[in-house]
Amino acid sequence: MQRDVVWQSSCRRDGRHLTALAGGMEELDREAFATSVQRVAGMLQRPDQLDKVEQYRRREARKKASVEARLKAAIQSQLDGVRTGLLQLHSALEDVRGIQSSLADVSKDWRQSISTIESLREVKEAVVQHSQLASAVENLKNIFSVPEMVQETRELIEQAELLQAHRRLMDLELSRDELLYEQHRADGGAARDAGLIRAYFGQVEALSEELAKQLWMVLQRALVTVRRDPTMLVSAVRVIEREERADRRALDRQRQTGFLPPGRPKRWRERASRVLEATVAARIEGSQSETRDADKMWLVRLLERTRRNVLDDLVVARHLLAHCFPPDYDAFRVFFHLYHRALSARVQELAAEELEANEIVSLLTWVLNTYNSVEMMGHPELSAECDINQLEPLIPQEVVDELLSKYIQTFTSNITGWLRKALETDRKDWYKDTEPEADQDGYYQTSLPAIVFQMFEQNLQVAAQINDTFKEQVLALCLKQMTSFLHRYREEASVYKEDHLKDRQLPQCYVQYMIAIINNCQTFKESINSLKKKHSQWMEPSPTDVAIEKTLNEVAKDGCQFLLDEIFLDLEHHLNELLTRKWLGGSHAVETICVTVEDYFSDFSKIKKPYNTEMSSEAQRRVVVEYVRAVVQKRMSFKTAEERREGADRMIKEAEQLRSLFRKLAPDEDKESLCDAITAIAEVFKLTDPSLLYLEVSTLVSKYPDIREEHVTALLSVRGDASREMRQMIMETLNQNKQSVPANAPPIFRDITVPSLASMAVPKLLK
Repeated sequence: MQRDVVWQSSCRRDGRHLTALAGGMEELDREAFATSVQRVAGMLQRPDQLDKVEQYRRREARKKASVEARLKAAIQSQLDGVRTGLLQLHSALEDVRGIQSSLADVSKDWRQSISTIESLREVKEAVVQHSQLASAVENLKNIFSVPEMVQETRELIEQAELLQAHRRLMDLELSRDELLYEQHRADGGAARDAGLIRAYFGQVEALSEELAKQLWMVLQRALVTVRRDPTMLVSAVRVIEREERADRRALDRQRQTGFLPPGRPKRWRERASRVLEATVAARIEGSQSETRDADKMWLVRLLERTRRNVLDDLVVARHLLAHCFPPDYDAFRVFFHLYHRALSARVQELAAEELEANEIVSLLTWVLNTYNSVEMMGHPELSAECDINQLEPLIPQEVVDELLSKYIQTFTSNITGWLRKALETDRKDWYKDTEPEADQDGYYQTSLPAIVFQMFEQNLQVAAQINDTFKEQVLALCLKQMTSFLHRYREEASVYKEDHLKDRQLPQCYVQYMIAIINNCQTFKESINSLKKKHSQWMEPSPTDVAIEKTLNEVAKDGCQFLLDEIFLDLEHHLNELLTRKWLGGSHAVETICVTVEDYFSDFSKIKKPYNTEMSSEAQRRVVVEYVRAVVQKRMSFKTAEERREGADRMIKEAEQLRSLFRKLAPDEDKESLCDAITAIAEVFKLTDPSLLYLEVSTLVSKYPDIREEHVTALLSVRGDASREMRQMIMETLNQNKQSVPANAPPIFRDITVPSLASMAVPKLLK
């Protein structure tokens, strides 16, 4: 009835659609007529177009016929489709009515069969019981032979017959699991019966654990076993694979039935992986057999032993062990990563210990260089299978930085102590009664520079084992410590000089060791340049280099001054004789001075360049300064022209003696001799015409601009014949013609004071 109602409603809806369609057609006819009228009116607007009316009519008739034909064809096609649709709807309606009748029959039959199903419950229970009994009968033989099979299996395990033992074990487990499954399917009494079955098969799980222990023992000794009897290892792996398949079957059965045998899943493959990991870790741990107390090189020996063992194990793993495992295990790659993780853990344990400086370097060198080299993990036989660059760093960068920082702190403390000890040892040698050693060129030297730079070289070679950046850092630290060391070196040299002045007879080799101290400065410079050239990529001088250069020059300059002080202490008595009556009467002071200076400089020939050249120049300057000081101290005044002539001639002669001496001491020097100052002063004394005295003094002042007013006054006073008016006129004239002092002017008069003006304010310079 419902289907009929739907059909009638559909027909009414289609009727309304047809009525609307008819109304639309009438509207279209009206529009078409109006359009035609307009077209005809457009074609007949001119008289000459009337002749073509018939032609127009035929053309329009043809168009009309064509349009009508197409319209008829379209309508016919639509009508055929509607007819076909109506037929299909009628057919579908008949089918629906048939299905409805069939469903009614099925519902009636189902209601009648409910009582029949209830009567079959006893049959169902009988089927389940029959299935259990059938399973029990099938396994009856195995059930009665369980104790015997357990014993046989245990004996096979003890005899290491792994495959046979596992086969017996699987038979036992299969019998137990089938019985338990049937009990699981039963509705009542299952829990009690299942407990009886599990108790009866209780030793099966113990056998499984015994077999597992045997397998783990084989895996623990896999690297040894594979060399002697690889079949044992292959058997162990096959047993593990069987258990993996049994686990998968048990889990699939659980998803279908909800039953899971006891002890499943065993996951022996996962346990095997853990055993192998523990085995690798134990082999790494077992490499250490010594401690720091027993051997100072314990860490080096440990790392080398570890390197050899790991390389040997991985080569065996690649060529032998990998073939004992199925391809999906990827055994070699697994072992490669296990060793990497175990080594990483072990190295981090070592890094956390209180390592000494040399041990830190040994560890970092091994980690950063040896580990990735062809001598270990980068070995050609290993790198063909595994790329070491794909692994994580053996230790994190923060651990590396912490170790490097710790090494720098320890090294800084150590090097300070080493340098102090080296200086103390060298200082003790200064007080020996024997001369210091000489190098191949005969220059005195001590072992201090060699000791210091051997120490630096050794530590830089050690640092280079880590990387070049760290080597540069250690080099900078060495040079920084060198700066502080040289300041102490300078202080010790000054103390050495003060100790000598207390008793000039001691130390006996004071001069020779002071020469060695000076020469050491040049050796230090050469060694520093050599060290930087060898170990540094940056040859541009740094602030530290400038500070070292400056300190070395100061030490050498101090040493030269100390030696010159030694000369002038011996010359003090003879210098005091200059420009005295005794001197004028025929003293041999200058001859003695020349002999003494030459004698000292025979020892000073053991001083290296450029210090020997600088020292001869400084000796000449000081001798001349002392000579001029003797003049301006007004120890005597010439009383007559004859005394002035004799004194001037003597000064000129002695100036030539001194000039000859210093040419001999420094034949390579092309500088103007400072002894000319003595000759220039002598010319002032030698002048016989007082009226020309101003010109002579002006010449002297022009040659030596650092001369001051009191110096000129003292010279005129020593001359003895310059009146007060003449002195005043000369001084006024000189003050009116002041000259600037050139920067390169020889410093002769600058440090000479005139006794009578010593207590006055700073004298006025003639500039």
